[in-house]
Amino acid sequence: MRISFRFVIFGALLLGAAGAQAQTKLPPRRAAVPARARLAATPGAGVKDGLAMVNGRVVLTEQGLANPLTADKKLLSGYTVSPTGLVTSPTGTTVQMAEGDMASLTGRVTTRRTMAEQDSILKIQQYDIKYPGKREKMAKELERKQKEKAKRDEALEKAKAKREKDKK
Repeated sequence: MRISFRFVIFGALLLGAAGAQAQTKLPPRRAAVPARARLAATPGAGVKDGLAMVNGRVVLTEQGLANPLTADKKLLSGYTVSPTGLVTSPTGTTVQMAEGDMASLTGRVTTRRTMAEQDSILKIQQYDIKYPGKREKMAKELERKQKEKAKRDEALEKAKAKREKDKK
């Protein structure tokens, strides 16, 4: 009896303690402040600083902001870029930018094909780091399969020649 009385008192104390916990009041919500308007980058323009030919216009990207080029832009290296995409070096040689071409702020023009090649080389290097030796194994396996196919084709040719010889 004495033990059950202790359990009843202990249970009542636990229930009383659970209900008596203090609840803190949340601070009132602040009114929403509208976000500042940002200049959006032109579609197709990269995030790297430089000049790019997009939809037949030169787009200048500086510090992440892209705007169409409206006047000739003289770069620090002495190169001049016109709004039509004509890049003139300090020595007087000119290069016309094509759609998708980019020029760095130093005046180096990079074509779309060159960028694709650089991306491909980078992907191959990353793949080699992630899977060392796998490309070599795949190349050896491909070579082995090509040799087997060549042997099969040669055997088929011999069998065909033998059949034709037997028919005569």
